[in-house]
Amino acid sequence: MNSKNIVIIGAGSWGTALGIMLAEQHSVTLWEYNSEQAERLKRERVNTAFLPNIPFPDTLAISHDIAVSETADIIVIAVPSQAVRQVCTRLAPHIRQNHIIASVVKGIENSTFKRMSEIINEVCPPHDATVVISGPSHAEEVARQLPTAVVVAGTSKNAVQLIQTIFTTPYFRLYANYDIIGTELCGSLKNIIAIAAGIADGLHLGANAKSALMTRGMAEIRRFGIAFNAHESTFSGLAGIGDLITTCISPFSRNRYVGEQCAAGKTLDDILKTMNMVAEGVTATKNVHQRADDHSIEMPVTDAVYCILFENKPPAQALEELMTRSQKEEIQ
Repeated sequence: MNSKNIVIIGAGSWGTALGIMLAEQHSVTLWEYNSEQAERLKRERVNTAFLPNIPFPDTLAISHDIAVSETADIIVIAVPSQAVRQVCTRLAPHIRQNHIIASVVKGIENSTFKRMSEIINEVCPPHDATVVISGPSHAEEVARQLPTAVVVAGTSKNAVQLIQTIFTTPYFRLYANYDIIGTELCGSLKNIIAIAAGIADGLHLGANAKSALMTRGMAEIRRFGIAFNAHESTFSGLAGIGDLITTCISPFSRNRYVGEQCAAGKTLDDILKTMNMVAEGVTATKNVHQRADDHSIEMPVTDAVYCILFENKPPAQALEELMTRSQKEEIQ
């Protein structure tokens, strides 16, 4: 396989992990928006803030100049969801027609409810293709070369298959998927259920409760996604149930951590002040709750998380209300 020139926009945990992985076979530049942090990464050759003790390969370049994107074959967007529009606006003058842009961002824009690929295509000039990489893939494990499988989704078969080939390593496997809507919705909504799972863990409710919560959580994610033209099969795949399982059980899950802290009685403001990474499920909860209400989509777990996060409902009370809802058929 010919080496490609790849620029990763965003030096957080996921962008850094992908940079470390891809630099084994390709020419990779990791873009960091903060000039002082960029110089620190160049000097120390490790991202102590997000992936301590995992050194950079010698081949991984660091830059604060977003113009480095002009020479790339592939541009990877790896910034928090609420920064995607601003960063893509800066990136836009450097986009060429033959660029492929890959989003690894799991979130929905607050003000518009647009998915990340929609923002990229709206803000950036015409380019070859936009694809999405998503699935059960905590950065900490990928950086340690632990086996990981994800999907790459898009509407261009050629672009999907190219990314599938370029990103594949002996420990990182990609499956092709052509449902970009479902893939992105799963990546955002599973974070809401992970907050609920963290609450369950914090309340010491046991494995039975957590399993039921995850299962019923996926049922409402599926309902929501189908209402917005996602393919039903996506929800039973890596982007759906696969990512949900990892986010709900992993000790690295930021969203699960938020839920645990809620169960301990801490306020949302206090929880977020202690975190150096973004918990995408917080904003997703607010956005999805409102959109589900507007479209009369039943999402009881999301509603419960919303009430806990934003209306200060005691987690135990929210649980009781979930358990005592009117009887339902499982498949709806």
